[in-house]
Amino acid sequence: MEQRHLGRTGLRVSRIGLGTLTWGRDVGEQDAADLLKAFWDAGGTLIDTADVYGGGDAEYLLGQLMERLVPRRDLVVATKAGSVPDPDRRFDGSRGHLLNALDASLERLRTDYVDLWQVHAFDCGTPLEETLQALDIAVSSGRARYAGISNFSGWQLAKAATWQLAAPGVRTRLASTQMEYSLLQRGVEREVLPAALDLGLGLLPSSPLGRGVLTGKYRHGTPADSRGASDGFSAFVAPYLDDAASRIVEAVSIAADGLAATPLQVALAWVRDRPGVVAPIVGARNAQQLAAALSVEALSLPDEICQALDDVSAPVHRYPDQDWSTL
Repeated sequence: MEQRHLGRTGLRVSRIGLGTLTWGRDVGEQDAADLLKAFWDAGGTLIDTADVYGGGDAEYLLGQLMERLVPRRDLVVATKAGSVPDPDRRFDGSRGHLLNALDASLERLRTDYVDLWQVHAFDCGTPLEETLQALDIAVSSGRARYAGISNFSGWQLAKAATWQLAAPGVRTRLASTQMEYSLLQRGVEREVLPAALDLGLGLLPSSPLGRGVLTGKYRHGTPADSRGASDGFSAFVAPYLDDAASRIVEAVSIAADGLAATPLQVALAWVRDRPGVVAPIVGARNAQQLAAALSVEALSLPDEICQALDDVSAPVHRYPDQDWSTL
């Protein structure tokens, strides 16, 4: 699998990442082992997890598998901290919480360091410089090799990245931002992606298949065995089952027919090769689903197909997002 640099750093990662959101919950040990082995065999290196996935079980399971199945040195392990199971405070970006969470993650992962440590979301209740100092401490102590952010808006990303660049050699440059990005969700193109490109952060798209909708499986209803039919994920999928999404899914399906490919391959290739994107994070339930995603490695979309998909899924850019000279 092709490798790409993560932002303006020397770290190289596979251009498709493996997500573990459902590990330890819907994905058991055997399926997780099959997924990790298949991903590694295909040349994949980037594994994305978080301390809250499965209440910590995703990290624990990954740690078990790295110890006996895949060499730790062959993987780029990315985890997150900052989300908390507290209805009154969804995010805790305090220095104390983040560093405690990192230590707990390392214990579950059975490793001395993570390759990429990410703040899971912006905490408006903590000074940003305090949150970022936790990243500096993590890197300077050797517990994390690189640092990134996740789910920051455009101004939040720009403020964080600029603060870190203001004292080179003292503060840790941000390597990446993880955000939802697909043909069904192009909101990051308004401000987040331009800021990331300008400041040198690589984008790691989550839900690159539109929460599964872009595979075409929901074109004629909701399959009984799909996440859209499950109690835990039906609300997650529902926003992408409207008429606007259906038009985009039909366009992807038409493109796939013309290329002798699958809708999954077309949708994933589109986001993988967008400017600023380093590695879409795919979440598969089993090795068969993962193999379908990894088969995109050989596909590059023709320019005319990319343009047609851009047009049918184009987000609305109005004041002040677009260039003022055109208003």
